[in-house]
Amino acid sequence: MLVELGLVEQRYRAVCEVLDGATVTDVAKRNGVARQTVHDWLRAYANGGMAALVDRSSKPQSCPHQMSPAIEARIVELRRANPGWGPRTILHRLGREGFDPLPGRSSVHRALLRHGLIEPGKRRRRRSDYKRWERGRSMELWQMDVVGRIHLADGTEFSAVTGIDDHSRFCVCARLVVRATARPVCDALAHAMRVHGVPDQILTDNGKVFTARFGKGPGPVLFDRICNDNGIRHLLTAPYSPTTTGKVERFHKTLRREWLKENDYRFATIAEVQASLDAWVDQYNTERPHQSIGMAAPVERFRLATRRDSVEVGDEPVVAAVSTVRPAGVSRWVNQRGQISLAGFSYRVGPAFAGEPVEVVCHNGLVEILHAGVVMATHAQRLRPGDPKPTPRGPKTGRSRAATSGMTVARIADGSGTISFAGASYRAGRAWARTTVQVAIVGASLQLSVDGKVIRVHPIRHDRAKEHGAYATPNGRPRKPKTA
Repeated sequence: MLVELGLVEQRYRAVCEVLDGATVTDVAKRNGVARQTVHDWLRAYANGGMAALVDRSSKPQSCPHQMSPAIEARIVELRRANPGWGPRTILHRLGREGFDPLPGRSSVHRALLRHGLIEPGKRRRRRSDYKRWERGRSMELWQMDVVGRIHLADGTEFSAVTGIDDHSRFCVCARLVVRATARPVCDALAHAMRVHGVPDQILTDNGKVFTARFGKGPGPVLFDRICNDNGIRHLLTAPYSPTTTGKVERFHKTLRREWLKENDYRFATIAEVQASLDAWVDQYNTERPHQSIGMAAPVERFRLATRRDSVEVGDEPVVAAVSTVRPAGVSRWVNQRGQISLAGFSYRVGPAFAGEPVEVVCHNGLVEILHAGVVMATHAQRLRPGDPKPTPRGPKTGRSRAATSGMTVARIADGSGTISFAGASYRAGRAWARTTVQVAIVGASLQLSVDGKVIRVHPIRHDRAKEHGAYATPNGRPRKPKTA
């Protein structure tokens, strides 16, 4: 007869068996548990009797590092006041407000999940093959781009010309434009340089407003001319590589999440939108902590920059006058080795520009090589204007060799300079049209000659089995006379 025992009763019987002299190993085997489990039952029975054999919760009675209700309430309050803030930003703000001890970032994340303030989802890990880089000081490099889909209340769409200082992440430009064409984009660049100074370099993508690299025109575009006139080196990304300008692209994500999400389709005029954007940019630069620079505000790094002022010329948006006028250049194509030829000398441009057209300018003893209006290489001029020019080399003329002796047949070339032999066509050249050409087989080649001089040699393309029939008619098939 089978009797179902309760859990406590089963454990009690196991304890009694051990107390009666049975080994722990045999008792554990009969009950299907580990030996350590039987020892735990014995210890519990010795300390509390049969009542101690009941299952109890493994939850600790206290948790000293558990987040306090006050901190959790403040986390919820900060998130609701700033929907764009993540766990790191909220944790940084708690530290500035004097909360001690601070919870962990994952604890803040779980608190936001408990209150339904963020959507649960799998977090994306950072790709290990991304190469992170940063310039060593402010005003050394600006990253600039254009972001669109900014709307007024009536649906009118605008774009914003944006710029980020690479070292400090300071927003140097956030100017709205009706259309992101050359003149508005360059006006935004000129305004940024008047306010913050002239950077050493500017990095952009290959948009037509920034460069003529892939455009139909000869270039340079207005943006390149402003950079050249102010001594700025204009850097371009490789095609289809948006991660190169990742800092300004990441700024666009923050702008859309923290400012545009609440202000899109809200204002009636572009002046109101620009005022709201300027206020957010000021808060972004001076108050908002930036994770990539140690949770410091961008202005803390940018204020250390050395300013290089710009000079306006007339009513044009182009700032800083050109000290010398570059003379007109000549066009060259870069060969497969990344070099160009000029006045009998070779100058290196780089294998990355192989097959690309460049402009070569010679002045003040230098040879400047420009691609799409941007100086790619500078060399000392190897041949000065006053030096004697090298003797031009005439075209090489080959000497015709005598035809190889052997069995030959005659064929008459047609109007395009082609003869027929053994069912295949071979070209002699248009200069030999309507001319009798001697055909001979030499090794694995077919030789064409006129008056005993070789004019062309072809690899054999015909069926070798048909050669006997071709040699059987050395002068070709007899032509049928025309009858009236």
